[in-house]
Amino acid sequence: MSENQGAAGAPQTPSSGTPRPGLSERALLARLDAIEQTEARLRRQNTINLVGLAGLVGLAAGLFFLSARRGVPGSVQDVVESRQYVLRDKTGAIRGAWGFADDGAMRFVLQNPGDQRALRLNLLPDGSAGLTFSDSTGAARVVLAFLQDGTSSLVFADQRGTARSVYSFTPNGSSSLIFADKGGTTRAVLGVDPRGRTLLSGDAATPAPEDEAAAPAADSAPSALEANNRRR
Repeated sequence: MSENQGAAGAPQTPSSGTPRPGLSERALLARLDAIEQTEARLRRQNTINLVGLAGLVGLAAGLFFLSARRGVPGSVQDVVESRQYVLRDKTGAIRGAWGFADDGAMRFVLQNPGDQRALRLNLLPDGSAGLTFSDSTGAARVVLAFLQDGTSSLVFADQRGTARSVYSFTPNGSSSLIFADKGGTTRAVLGVDPRGRTLLSGDAATPAPEDEAAAPAADSAPSALEANNRRR
């Protein structure tokens, strides 16, 4: 009986499957540390996602703004607006331009590389228009002009830009063919006045009195060149 009581009263050793208090605390701390690391990783991922989302929103806004101003890439716009267009060759040299000058004239210019040979189409603020062909020095050699008063002229000039031959038609109905010397002085005029009379004047600085009807046509030669000089 005593043996049984002794056996019953003896302290029992805990089995190996029962968790120890020290091991449970370490496991709990390890789990908390893992949770904190996971939260930190999630916060970093959320920050990266927000930055990426902001970048996508900015890119979308930029594409929308660009497409609003220039059209959707790959599409063709019906209207293109600008104050000036410049044409360059493969070397980067300017070969042409289309735009407005400081004086308000509209110009379209095509220029040869290496010199000043050029073609110029001009429309002045006063309504005068002209087409000019220049040589390698930049001097106007041929000018087709329509002046503000309605006079139309075709001017041929020498290397110095002096008008040597002019064919003109004036609003009053007269037409004339003028020849000048190298100094620009009129030497011969052949024309038809508004009444249909033939006018002929030769080797004279100014037309004869009976050729007064051809005088406006003769004056159109310097006028055309003056208009061309304003356009250059």
